[in-house]
Amino acid sequence: MTRHFLRDDDITPAEQAEILTLAHELKRDRFQAKPLAGPQTVAVIFDKSSTRTRVSFAVGIADLGGVPLIISTANSQLGGKETASDTARVLERQVAAIVWRTYAQSGLEEMAAGTTVPVVNALSDDFHPCQLLADLLTIQEHRGELAGLTITFIGDGRSNMAQSYLLAGATAGAHIRIAAPHEYSPEADVVADAERIAQQTGGSILITTDVTAAATDADVIVTDTWVSMGKEDEKAARVETFGGYRVDDALMARAKSDALFLHCLPADRGYEVTASVIDGPQSIIWDEAENRLHAQKALLVWLLRQAA
Repeated sequence: MTRHFLRDDDITPAEQAEILTLAHELKRDRFQAKPLAGPQTVAVIFDKSSTRTRVSFAVGIADLGGVPLIISTANSQLGGKETASDTARVLERQVAAIVWRTYAQSGLEEMAAGTTVPVVNALSDDFHPCQLLADLLTIQEHRGELAGLTITFIGDGRSNMAQSYLLAGATAGAHIRIAAPHEYSPEADVVADAERIAQQTGGSILITTDVTAAATDADVIVTDTWVSMGKEDEKAARVETFGGYRVDDALMARAKSDALFLHCLPADRGYEVTASVIDGPQSIIWDEAENRLHAQKALLVWLLRQAA
């Protein structure tokens, strides 16, 4: 059966654990799995600029024995003359999977509904589920069990990272805290979905404007840029609004003494995080960046197995 990965709760807690276990195995033995031998091709489509997503998917697909076909929507018919569903019907006859880094979540949903090959959300305005697999993998490497950990996201609660942390963290059985200005709280339906999952896994969800309370005794502190792609014209207003949500040494001191710091990058040093934190001993951002490769490879292997 064809499975897609459009948002973090498209997989069950057991399936998430299975994918993460596979990611650890593929990190230890990078070339053990070759499901794309042939080589088969995976279409990797970009509406937005990218460094980590582009590199990790291109390298990962090659590691799995395949060929990455990098497509820019600026040089294709997608988003112009052709619908996402029509593009999907063309691609499915020639590629093994479709990966898309885009804006609207609805476009991914349309593409997935119109194809028989797996579709992967490499980032949308609403969710960043591949990044969350990498983040959870990284936390596991440093802390072991995910269930029961307190993970605090600080900044724009309506960002794709915050909303994915709600869903993926709840799926892992973690206690997720989102500290954000009230007007930037996560979407109510995403919070409701995360709360429903947390009831099943033993996790919990807290949405607050109190950054100090959210950071207190946390196992992991996470932040992301205050100005996401497509929001550049809002920078001045956002910097003013989020000024009290900067992760600095004083805030990290509120967390547990061995708390980890994560950031999906790129970072605006001096804005959402100080250089002393991002370059400090609690920061594991370079492991996090590398783990995009291993987590996404595991995801592709798992999805291709479901479709076999």
